[in-house]
Amino acid sequence: MVGIGYWIIMGAFTVIGMVIGNRLKSKFTHYSRIGTRNGKSGKEVAEDMLRHYGIHDVQVVMGQGFLSDHYNPANKTVALSPDVYNGRSIASAAVSAHECGHAVQHNEAYSMLQLRSKLVPVVQFSSSIQQFLFMGVMFGLGANIGGTTMLMILVATFGVTALFSLITLPVEFDASNRALAWLDDSGYMKGEEHDGAKDALWWAAMTYVSAALGALVMFLYFLLSFLGANRE
Repeated sequence: MVGIGYWIIMGAFTVIGMVIGNRLKSKFTHYSRIGTRNGKSGKEVAEDMLRHYGIHDVQVVMGQGFLSDHYNPANKTVALSPDVYNGRSIASAAVSAHECGHAVQHNEAYSMLQLRSKLVPVVQFSSSIQQFLFMGVMFGLGANIGGTTMLMILVATFGVTALFSLITLPVEFDASNRALAWLDDSGYMKGEEHDGAKDALWWAAMTYVSAALGALVMFLYFLLSFLGANRE
């Protein structure tokens, strides 16, 4: 029930993701070598931005790994990778401000962030069963539980994944816009520094765009497969 189209889609978006990911790493490495005029670390930038917005219950901590930076709304922490946490560069300031943009969204009850947070448990459940459903459809086991039933469930799980990925886009772009606006308004970055931060965050956003397009195309592929199977 899974044709060559699936593998073409998988291969194409895997390559696209790798190209964008490598470009992001290249941009981050480049801007990590360019210091900022204020000379503040990513940790200090994050704390200053949170303070500016009157957010005093979010902690800035050092995480692990490369480009693993994230904001956790559950325990209200901005976790910055070591290079960003300790860095005093355009890249570290841009990334730390972006993650604080999510903290500002949370503090202001930004609707798209709230919606994404509500979908997290559903996405986690869908992801946990998706691989088993896919294997079942791939080997035609769906016929044993009522024809296209398994394929229908697989369509639903991919639909949830696609919806989550699409909702993530405005959340990420809004966080970057908030970060860039604050970096400019606060005087942290002007001119070429600000352009560099914008460039770095744009490539970071492209990773989410690629993931969203891949999830949407995969959902449409399985949806069309399901509709085709029902016509047989």
